[in-house]
Amino acid sequence: MPKYTFLAFTNPTSPDKEAEFNAWYDEHHVPDVLNVPGFVSGRRFRLAKSQFPFNTQEPTHRYLALYEIETDDLAASLNEIVARAGTADMVMIDAMDMSTLNAPVYEEIVPAVQAKDVQRPRRA
Repeated sequence: MPKYTFLAFTNPTSPDKEAEFNAWYDEHHVPDVLNVPGFVSGRRFRLAKSQFPFNTQEPTHRYLALYEIETDDLAASLNEIVARAGTADMVMIDAMDMSTLNAPVYEEIVPAVQAKDVQRPRRA
């Protein structure tokens, strides 16, 4: 079965809504998304204070949610999220800035590689 990673880059609408945004996301939104057929796991991240020094662009999003999807019908899973958004099955709040949402989906082409499996001496 094909595997995908759905990345949801988000921001709260304002600094005073950040706590509400995070509580809603953790307690309601991630579970609501994981109730959609095909979604198997979800994790959230906050932008780290340290970034690569060669980054020349300021990051546009402070938060990232990663969802793993396993399905033979990706379009059906994504359409189901759209259908549920704003209903009792997926309550939305005004603390999330929908105008800045960026939500691409990537198809896995190589399974995860573990560092322990490829360790080698440093090259001279």
